[in-house]
Amino acid sequence: MKKIENPEKPPCIEPGSNQSKSSSIVKPILTEKGKPNNAESGTLRTEELAYNPALKEKENIKTVASYSQQQYQLNEEFLSSFSTLVSYKLPAEFRDYYTSTGIPYLDEILGGGFLRGKTYLIAGETGSGKTIFSLQFLIYGALHGEPGVYIAIDEPTDQLIKGIKQFGWDVTPLIKARKLLFLDMRTHFSKIYLRDERKKIEPKYVIESIIKNAKEVRARRLVIDPIAPLIYGGSKDDVLYAREFLREMVFAIEKTGKLTTIMTSEIPTGSKQLSRFGVEEFLASGIIVLGLEEIEGRIERVMFIRKARWSPVRPGKFIFDIVPGTGIVIKGSLEKFKS
Repeated sequence: MKKIENPEKPPCIEPGSNQSKSSSIVKPILTEKGKPNNAESGTLRTEELAYNPALKEKENIKTVASYSQQQYQLNEEFLSSFSTLVSYKLPAEFRDYYTSTGIPYLDEILGGGFLRGKTYLIAGETGSGKTIFSLQFLIYGALHGEPGVYIAIDEPTDQLIKGIKQFGWDVTPLIKARKLLFLDMRTHFSKIYLRDERKKIEPKYVIESIIKNAKEVRARRLVIDPIAPLIYGGSKDDVLYAREFLREMVFAIEKTGKLTTIMTSEIPTGSKQLSRFGVEEFLASGIIVLGLEEIEGRIERVMFIRKARWSPVRPGKFIFDIVPGTGIVIKGSLEKFKS
């Protein structure tokens, strides 16, 4: 692989040029006396580690995870269950400017992965693989020293975590080790809209809450799944407000310079839209559309690289599978599957 000379114009990597065979084990770093590396001095109460009670009462955002002072060691038996994600490493020359998607072939297609500190939109119909994509991105980071925060909007986090385990990814040790944090914001925002106490949610409250929780686990990765219900009340009058809300939120998160973010967007079946409000795609540094297509009489999962800012990547479609316990596996370009 060629070393990056200009991060603003990174080279495009030819697919298949990097298939890492490294099998080294990633272990969390402990500070003296076995404290997690993000522990503050003095006695840490469980609720202080998980969430600020004053802010929690104000915003009523449910945090799923029970943290204690014990630092959990991610042993080799646990890591072996994530062998594919553990063994793959983004080449060293790309790590200063890029963060891995957690999908090896996709990193190569994008010329190094996602740009650090930027926002990406993963769009698709129901069942297209958006949540698996997002979780793979977060779990990969957690296994490689980049903690992550998952903001669940449509599904309670306890059900989400159970579903992840059924898929073959037991993330409980990563939660206990404070490598992953799941926030359930669905209940809070649903109650606000149902009670109609106020028609607008102040963006600053949401932004402050997201950034605060990210800081508490020293997060480097963030997922908001999906983005639309977080900022939209359902009225036509809310559309302009939602666009400004989204713009302000993306700018604030990117201003931290530390969070690489995935927003997911639901696309109605048969629609050519990429997002609910038509502004997400302009704010995002990259757009990946997931869907289903009939090819030679077969229904295949298709990934469409729609946009990749600062990467000389041609828009293209790729066939992929979703493999339990492994995640998204790209099989090759769409052209190869057509006779």
